[in-house]
Amino acid sequence: MLGGTGAVGRAVAHELEARGHEALRGSRGAGSSPGAVRLDLSSAAGMRRLREVAHECDVVVDASGRDDPATSRELEGVPYVDTSATTSYLAELRGLRAQSGAATLVLGAGIAPGASTVLAAALASEPGDEIDVSVLLGTGEVHGPAAVAWTAGLAGNAVWGAPDGAEILNYRERRRIPIDGRDRTHLRTDFPDHLLLAAAGVTVRTYLTLGSPLATAGLALVGAVPALRGILAAAPHWGDDRWRVAALNRRTGEMLAASGSGQSRATGEFAALAAIRASESPGLGAVTMADLFGLDVLASAAAVTSRA
Repeated sequence: MLGGTGAVGRAVAHELEARGHEALRGSRGAGSSPGAVRLDLSSAAGMRRLREVAHECDVVVDASGRDDPATSRELEGVPYVDTSATTSYLAELRGLRAQSGAATLVLGAGIAPGASTVLAAALASEPGDEIDVSVLLGTGEVHGPAAVAWTAGLAGNAVWGAPDGAEILNYRERRRIPIDGRDRTHLRTDFPDHLLLAAAGVTVRTYLTLGSPLATAGLALVGAVPALRGILAAAPHWGDDRWRVAALNRRTGEMLAASGSGQSRATGEFAALAAIRASESPGLGAVTMADLFGLDVLASAAAVTSRA
C-alpha cells in the first residue's frame, strides 16, 4: 500500500484486513508498527526498497497521490491498482503497461473514476450517445494536501483529451443535472472516464458539483480566475462528507446513480475490492473498474448507502 498513512491508504488497508488479507502500509512517515514499511519514493534507495517489497506482495495499491509514472516502471510484472483521477497520468500508465507486459493494472479505482466508470459502462447506450457523469462531493471531509493540490491544479488547465473537438477549460462549462429530483449546477471537470470508456463508442463528459451551491460557485470563480486557486486550500471544511456519482444518457434520459458518506472510506473500499480482484486475475493488462465489476459491486459495497 503506497500512501499507507494517508486517509485513502488507511481506508484501503482497513478494508483489506477486514476481508482477511494482510496489508503492508508503505509511506515516507511509516513508523515501526507491524505492517508498516518506510518508503521514500523520492530517492533511489526508496525505489529499490519498493521493488524489494512489491515482489513479495500479490498486488500493489497506489494511494500516494504522487502521479509518478516512475513508480509503475519499478513494478513491472506486479499487479497494480492506482486510485489516481488524473487523466493524462492514467493514459501514460496504460501505455507503459502495454509496453511492459500483461500484469493487471487497474486504472482509476475509487469513486470517480471507479464507481462512476461502472455506472457509465452499465448504462444502456448506442454508439454515438452522449453520457454525462455527475460527481457530487460534500465539502465537510478533510482531504490530504495531494487531493487539494489536484483540485486546485485543474483550474486554468484544459480537460485532457476532451472529446468535444475543442479546448475545454476546467470549471468553466456549466450544466444543470438532476440530483434527487432537483436540477443542480455542475462544472465540467477533468475526471478521466472519457479516457477509460473511449472504446465504448460513446462521448463521456464529467461534471462536478460540491455539497452546497455556494461552494460550487466558489469553484466556478477559481475556474474563471485561476490565480485564486489558493482559496481552495484555505477554505473551511463546512458541510458533510457525502458523495454521489451518476451517469445520464442524454438521448434516453436514463440515469444510474450511487451515493454514500465518507469519501475516503468509499475510495478505500473500491480500491480494496479492485486489489483483491487483481490478485485473483493477475494477467489482465490495463483494465478499468468496469472491466472487473458490474453493478453488483455497488450493491455489495458497504460504502454505498443508496442506488438508483
